[in-house]
Amino acid sequence: MIERIIEFSARNKYTVLIMTAALVVIGLWCLKNVNLDAIPDLSDTQVIIYSKWDRSPDIIEDQVT
Repeated sequence: MIERIIEFSARNKYTVLIMTAALVVIGLWCLKNVNLDAIPDLSDTQVIIYSKWDRSPDIIEDQVT
């Protein structure tokens, strides 16, 4: 299979060059139009828990975590 690919590429130089140029153009277009989030969210995960307020916050926090 590799031999056939090399043989095709050697016989059809201009076709290979046109396909390579088309892939480069498509790659550049995708590079400019892809949406990237450059700033990751590094904050700690927070969970809000609603509970009955019959004890001190420290005791409730210790029991929940």
